[in-house]
Amino acid sequence: MDDLARALTARTATLGVIGLGYVGLPLALAAVRAGFSVIGFDINPERVARINAGEPVISHLDTEGLRAAIATGRLRASTAMAELSLPDAILICVPTPLTPQREPDLSFIRVTAADIARTLRPGQLVVLESTTWPGTTEEVLKPILEAGGLKSGRDFFLAFSPEREDPGNDRHSLSTVPKVVGGDGAQARDLAERLYGAIVTRTVPVSSTAVAEAVKLTENIFRAVNIALVNELKVVYDAMGIDVWEVIEAASTKPFGYMPFHPGPGLGGHCIPIDPFYLTWKAREFDVATRFIELAGEVNRAMPHYVVERLAQALDRRGRTLSGAAILMVGIAYKRNLDDMRESPALKLIALLEARGAQVRYHDPHVPDIPPSRAHGALAGRSSVALTPEALRACDAALIVTDHDGIDYAAILAHAPLVADTRNACARAGLDGPNLVKC
Repeated sequence: MDDLARALTARTATLGVIGLGYVGLPLALAAVRAGFSVIGFDINPERVARINAGEPVISHLDTEGLRAAIATGRLRASTAMAELSLPDAILICVPTPLTPQREPDLSFIRVTAADIARTLRPGQLVVLESTTWPGTTEEVLKPILEAGGLKSGRDFFLAFSPEREDPGNDRHSLSTVPKVVGGDGAQARDLAERLYGAIVTRTVPVSSTAVAEAVKLTENIFRAVNIALVNELKVVYDAMGIDVWEVIEAASTKPFGYMPFHPGPGLGGHCIPIDPFYLTWKAREFDVATRFIELAGEVNRAMPHYVVERLAQALDRRGRTLSGAAILMVGIAYKRNLDDMRESPALKLIALLEARGAQVRYHDPHVPDIPPSRAHGALAGRSSVALTPEALRACDAALIVTDHDGIDYAAILAHAPLVADTRNACARAGLDGPNLVKC
């Protein structure tokens, strides 16, 4: 422990980051900027080659920052998991999705743990960052790592520190967001705190890995529940002829006891649509019902269906039916100004609309082609179309799903026969018209 502690303090330790995606690659770059040497591990050889060449792999990530990190000689990427014996600390940043039955899928963690176990050596620190249910580090990761005879707390050190990455957030960078740290014992926690203390401005130590795991779930369940609330309010206020966005804007003027959340066409991203179900699954082991959380999930999952119904009603009032209608979807990434398609509600909307007989095309300046996905693999390869006056006039309705900056919403409203806006993008641009419907 003392040797590792000194190396972390002096920043002479080598770090290994497994999973060079939206979480792992920014973490690796931050560690290099802090002075560490980093080996990034990923199973995708094309991604590894692009990173080593200094080529962009994530649109919102600073490419010049990546090239600068490569130029230091302290960052390289590898597909060779046999090299996991080289780092002094290994940070696991792999996906934790859901199965088709909406149960936790820890296959990436298990495979990664087995890779680490094959080369695990005394004195290494292993930290899991992937979001998961409380107890995963102790019950899943630890037994796999100990299977070779080394023991956590005696031979190696094990910790959990949840990622708090917010893609596209210009106000809060990775280094300015406090890092929660829990260890399998005080020594592991202290080592992990020393590691992250060199990378971020503040660490928040907690008493166990399970507490740290619960922290991340609590953060995202809080968001999921509140988004469900405003989504339900949207449905209620729509029925009353009240604009929910105007209500939220006015309510936001209260300086205490209120925090604004905004409705949308459904949840997207790597956290909010997934994380609550990790806790509900684990809670069943303790015979505890999570009715509130599950109800929020039910409300949020219903939003794409609600949008489709609102669009169908708006078409019907104009003498058109959804079956056979040409729909031009504007924006399909899960979040504004990103190319991130993880769990994007746009994919569900396309599937629902086409199941009703609509013909769907899309425009997204950040997503030229739809990437493969687990749930909607048949949509992979479809390409974005140009947002021209001709394309807008040719459609029966433009459906705004993602409110990217730089899109000409005035042109959409001017040329599309019907505009269904799920993000209040037109109103925020100061636009209105008889062909505008908020969904």
